[in-house]
Parts: sequence; C-alpha cells; structure tokens
Amino acid sequence: GVGPSDASPDEGVVEDLPLIDEKAVEQLTEGLISYYLPDLQRSKSALQELTQNQVVLLETLEQEISKFKECNSILDIDALFSEAKHYHNKLVNIRNEMMMLHEKTSKLKVSVINI
Repeated sequence: GVGPSDASPDEGVVEDLPLIDEKAVEQLTEGLISYYLPDLQRSKSALQELTQNQVVLLETLEQEISKFKECNSILDIDALFSEAKHYHNKLVNIRNEMMMLHEKTSKLKVSVINI
C-alpha cells in the first residue's frame, strides 16, 4: 500500500506557496525597468560617444603616422642630396687635380723637349 513514506518530499509544499499576482509582477518589472533604464541609456550613449572618440583618435593617429613616414622619406632624400653634393665636390676636386697634373706634365714635356 501507499504509505506516508512513499509520498514525494515536494508534496504539500505547493499548497504553501502564495498565489503569484501577475499584475504585481508586471508592476514590479515595470518599476525596475523604469528605475534602471535611464542609467542604462546614459551608459549606452556614453559608450557610443567613447567609441566615436576612439574612432576619431585612431584616424588622427593614422594621419600623424603617415606624416612621420613622409618626414622620414624627406629626411632620407635630404641625406641623399647632401651625400650627392659631397661626392660632386669630391669629383670637382679630383677633376681640378687632374687638370693641374695635366698642366704640370705638359710643362714637363715641353721642358724635356727643350733640353
């Protein structure tokens, strides 16, 4: 037979629970939402603003980086030009020396012929 020991432990508990008032739950939910919603909306707009600012910041950084890259290449070009100038001067000096040597050898030739 079915004795009291066979009864489910949950039996009898259900009757103890008060009936849930759907309207009260709805009102509580609405109350909670209306309490927290403005804060959440403020947070959302603050986050959106932050995200937009970050996008702007990233774009600005990218522009600055490209400027630096341009500057670097300009500096490289400057270095190249100054190097070219340096070597050009060297070449001019060598040419002058060659011309002087040529003159000297010509004079020597003349003096050798005259001997």
